[in-house]
Amino acid sequence: MGLRQAPDVKPEAENVEPGGREEARRAALRTEQEQVSRVYARLDQERARAEAALREAPAAGGGGVLQARLESAVATDEAARRLARLGGVEHGLCFGRIDHRSDAGGDTFYVGRIGLRDEDHEPMLIDWRATAARPFYTATPGAPGTLARRRHLHLRHREVVRLDDEVFDLEGLDEAERSGIVGEAALLATLRRGRTGRMSDVVATIQEEQDQVIRSALQGVLVVQGGPGTGKTVAALHRAAYLLYTYRDVLERRGVLVVGPNATFLRYIEQVLPGLGETDVALATVGELYPGLKATAADEPSVAVVKGGLPMAALIEAAVRDRQRVPEGGLEIESDGLTLRVEPEACALARDRARALPVPHNVQRRRFVHDLLEALALNRAEQYDRIIDEPLEEITKSGQVPQWLQELLDEAVDEPLMDEAELRLAKEAMWHEPGIRAALDALWPELTPEQLLADLFADPETLARLGAAAGVRETAPLHRPRNAPWTVSDVPLLDEAAELLGTDDSAERARSRRAAERERRDAERYAREVIEATGAADMNAGGVVDAEALAEQHRDGGPALTTAQRAAADREWAYGHVIVDEAQELSEMAWRAVMRRVPTRSLTVVGDIAQTGSAAGAASWGQMLDRYVPGRWREQRLMVNYRTPAAIMKVAEDVLAAVAPGEVPPVPVRDDGAPPRAVAMGVDGLPDLVRSELAAVVPDASARAGGGVEEGRLAVIVSGARHPQVLAALPDAAAGATPEALDSPAVVLTAEEAKGLEFDSVVVVDPAGILGESPKGGQDLYVALTRATRRLTVVHDGPLPTMLSRLATA
Repeated sequence: MGLRQAPDVKPEAENVEPGGREEARRAALRTEQEQVSRVYARLDQERARAEAALREAPAAGGGGVLQARLESAVATDEAARRLARLGGVEHGLCFGRIDHRSDAGGDTFYVGRIGLRDEDHEPMLIDWRATAARPFYTATPGAPGTLARRRHLHLRHREVVRLDDEVFDLEGLDEAERSGIVGEAALLATLRRGRTGRMSDVVATIQEEQDQVIRSALQGVLVVQGGPGTGKTVAALHRAAYLLYTYRDVLERRGVLVVGPNATFLRYIEQVLPGLGETDVALATVGELYPGLKATAADEPSVAVVKGGLPMAALIEAAVRDRQRVPEGGLEIESDGLTLRVEPEACALARDRARALPVPHNVQRRRFVHDLLEALALNRAEQYDRIIDEPLEEITKSGQVPQWLQELLDEAVDEPLMDEAELRLAKEAMWHEPGIRAALDALWPELTPEQLLADLFADPETLARLGAAAGVRETAPLHRPRNAPWTVSDVPLLDEAAELLGTDDSAERARSRRAAERERRDAERYAREVIEATGAADMNAGGVVDAEALAEQHRDGGPALTTAQRAAADREWAYGHVIVDEAQELSEMAWRAVMRRVPTRSLTVVGDIAQTGSAAGAASWGQMLDRYVPGRWREQRLMVNYRTPAAIMKVAEDVLAAVAPGEVPPVPVRDDGAPPRAVAMGVDGLPDLVRSELAAVVPDASARAGGGVEEGRLAVIVSGARHPQVLAALPDAAAGATPEALDSPAVVLTAEEAKGLEFDSVVVVDPAGILGESPKGGQDLYVALTRATRRLTVVHDGPLPTMLSRLATA
């Protein structure tokens, strides 16, 4: 598939005088400006209405008190959502126009970020996700459908500054429209723009194969396999917006989770998604899947491989069971001068009864504790009974037992030591004895995931013992101090532990119920006082005001949370759909964490196996997915590289052929830019090289008209070993893939940090070092080479790897 350029229209255009062509262009701009101005005016009206609705929402509702409160809450929520959507589409509101052939009705539609209708409910703007807008994305010169022309509108703020036409049927246009054909294909124009350190907004330039990804069915697992520059990430983001638009009834309640590789990626998403008309999508990195934790540190490759492997699930399960202990000689506890004892068999029975419950460790613990407390209480009662019985036995042996005492002794033989009430009170009393509680905690402790893993990783002997049984061959890399910071690879392990441990929240729920009941009683008491003071008839002309209803009306539950906010705080939240970008980097354990969050198995998996840089990442999609949806996932490949010039891509293809010969690289559609080159020099020569490269890609002041972020970005991608040296040599360059750093003209990155990003000029330093840094060093070099959109320079001070022999040397 190539670029969708307009057919050659020179013969027609040559019939128009140059001045006539210019006048036609101006006339077309005026026409489109009038339409765009009308659309923005309508947007302003809709915003004003939404703001008014939000102000008036608390007074909405016309039924009874409870009904009115419910209607008010619904009205407020709808108005807030509507206002948020209208507020996120200011930039590039209207970006396209499609003209159908006269024999197909001759309709003209304008395509934009949302749908708008005029006062007569006639469409002014078609939402890009609507069926009527689909020809804007799917029409090609070979298969135009019913379209005569597709026009791209380029806006600066609210002004139309350029038009690009793609004509499919000249006969379908009148003479004035033919003379007004202007511009070049919008995608080509977009590709020629400089980078800005931000993700490109491509809703106006989506190509047909990307559109197929976006509009694929919600059900099942869709794998989007695409090499560098194929637009797979932005297609996935638009898919999120499309799914929420098309399946709103299904997804609005459960939400969509987008899992990205790093915080910078998530910033890009936040910039793009609101512009697509959707604001309620949960965003997270793998390091944020465990609520309350934002891990960013990475483990060494050898450690990441162990932590990411599936045997870790068995190890964590074994660690949980290892904390459910039975004392070999039975349980003995000193209490009130007595030695209370529970036999080993009774302890084992209590453990087995608790384990048999289909609930997590911390909930099973309640059963175990109750059983042992009961055994201890009965043992204490038995000992007290013996203490009392011993003097009586002496009397009995003497044969001088009074008749009345003998009758009492005979009756006591058949009575239980304690009735249910006495047993409950005895257990409660024992639970508050520190010695007893400490002994039971030692046998079956209440654990958090953090406690479990910190204790496990700090104990090499336990690691080795449990690892051998769980199939974890190397446990030494897991050993670390108890207070070590959590890494990204730890987060799936914490999630696994949380699943096995659970939370015994019965006491908290009971406290909450009691607090809610107290609050309800207080509110009703206050309401009754209000009714008595003001008179029921004055408050409700229709009859007596009920205190309970009045209290409910005035109860403040706090600000309403969005679906995304509620989901982010709830580890057990089940999403309606999950999108995973750079999915090839996820380990087996990370996939377990993702799959817990989408029990319906409705996912969009986006990535490129050829770019797998993590030693714990995927070797194939089947390796990760067949465990959850065997044979039930579908793959769609994006094979067109819109970003990387052909000359640079040829160099990258040589690397890919050497390190992953089975992978097919995408086909570049661009054949422009300077030839890539290799420069033999030391790190001390980088400042001059960076200055010259920046001068080649950053426009001068006269080319920056229009304001906004200056275009033109350069990245120095370097091996980890040389990273400190390069940073020292380039003190003015930013460092790391942070949002602030990527707004700088020049930034220093590792290959891992550069993944998913793009720059006008890329300088790759120490290619041999990148190759040798990890088992996936070849894939890392492939990633580094394919970040450039215009210029590529490889710097080396030793032998150049043979796979880079295609580079011109300087």
